[in-house]
Amino acid sequence: MTSKRYADYSFWLEDAGEPLTPRPSMQRSEEVDVAILGAGYTGLWTAYYLLRNHPGLKVSIVEREIAGFGASGRNGGWCSPRFPVSAGLMAKRWGVDAARSVLLSLQSAVDEIRDVSERESIDACFRPSGTLTVARGAHQLPSLQSSFAAYERLGLADHYCFLSPEQVAERIHVTDVHGGLYTPDGASIHPGRLARGLARAVEAHGGVICEQTAVTGFQGGSNARLITDSGELRARKAIVLAGEAYLTRLPKLHLALLPVYSLICLTEPLTPAQWSQIGWQNGENLASTRNTVVYLTRTPDGRILFGSRGAPYKFASQITDGQDRHAETLKLIQRSLLEWFPSLEGIRFTHGWGGPVGMPMDWTPAVRYSPDTRIAFAGGYTGQGVSTSNLAGQMLAGMINGHKTGFEALPFAQRRSPDWIPEPLRWLVVRYMQGAFLRIDEAEEVGNRPPIDAPIAQFLGRH
Repeated sequence: MTSKRYADYSFWLEDAGEPLTPRPSMQRSEEVDVAILGAGYTGLWTAYYLLRNHPGLKVSIVEREIAGFGASGRNGGWCSPRFPVSAGLMAKRWGVDAARSVLLSLQSAVDEIRDVSERESIDACFRPSGTLTVARGAHQLPSLQSSFAAYERLGLADHYCFLSPEQVAERIHVTDVHGGLYTPDGASIHPGRLARGLARAVEAHGGVICEQTAVTGFQGGSNARLITDSGELRARKAIVLAGEAYLTRLPKLHLALLPVYSLICLTEPLTPAQWSQIGWQNGENLASTRNTVVYLTRTPDGRILFGSRGAPYKFASQITDGQDRHAETLKLIQRSLLEWFPSLEGIRFTHGWGGPVGMPMDWTPAVRYSPDTRIAFAGGYTGQGVSTSNLAGQMLAGMINGHKTGFEALPFAQRRSPDWIPEPLRWLVVRYMQGAFLRIDEAEEVGNRPPIDAPIAQFLGRH
């Protein structure tokens, strides 16, 4: 395996507080109770709950790179009860009670991440700061109002507060704000420290993590196993496919998810004078309702993280390091931050990175396990995976060992999304949608009518 400087993949990995020296790779075929592909949040949480609830279970994780290499070590630092499918659409698909259960379960996962971090002495920089979504421009206000109305229908209005522009300004000074929606639910974290600390916790409970070990295939049934160049990891109870976007590299799962990139820019630490101009003293997770998603975090060391759309989709779902630093997109993100905070003109950007997230055809995550095939799967978080992966880990551990978690009735349990369409149609549709949503945003932001094809793009991307 080629040597890599893993600290270069994100600020969070660079600042993980420990050497990123790879653990030993798998050397020979072995037999375990549970074999897990992927040492990101999903694989690590699943292993953690399996081992904590059933001490003595033999659990091994095989990871192509190092623990936390993928989205788990590169995300925006949000730990919130947000779900890829909106509250209103969840209610339409599954009913009010099911939609409410999803959001309450995700908030319980946020609290669980805090509790595990404390119990296992993981310095995850957990900060229960809540989430503030702002309408930047009058065109974004209807979406915000629709979201609040959906929460009211779910009986969750007491979790949310609709803010006037003046009330938003009391919290943070952002240009062109027409309203805001605040919830105290949710927190921010240090993704790299959470992932690396969770890996240590898994090992402390008896789990084994083999890094720089690429899985090239898998087989279910009575001889369930993960196949690597170093041998087979055979599983008596289950194999767990927890590679998220990277699972698309396996032929059997190539159409299960779409690897969609999200990119992030990070400023240098702000001075006290700069913070006094911006406000944001409570450090809420910050977003707008833009179609090409925008998310901001105030980091523990006083920087501003600004994340948004990523590199254009590559033919055949290619995943490459070059897409992590798509120059044109990073420049757009830097300009966007200065549009939000003009007083920061001239600030230095110290880091820029990105990575792929797994998007299902219907935008809905899945958590499933079949005792017949002994194959378990969790993924498809579409960029909302920090809390959802914890919930998925709890659910998978329960499914595999046959104990109740209280999450069995959630609508994404034991489900399967439809496969993506094959190439070249997939490339044509995805690239069209990426371009269309950007055109819609740009038109609305200068007061123009949306492009004539906006309804088509919105129908294709409805979530």
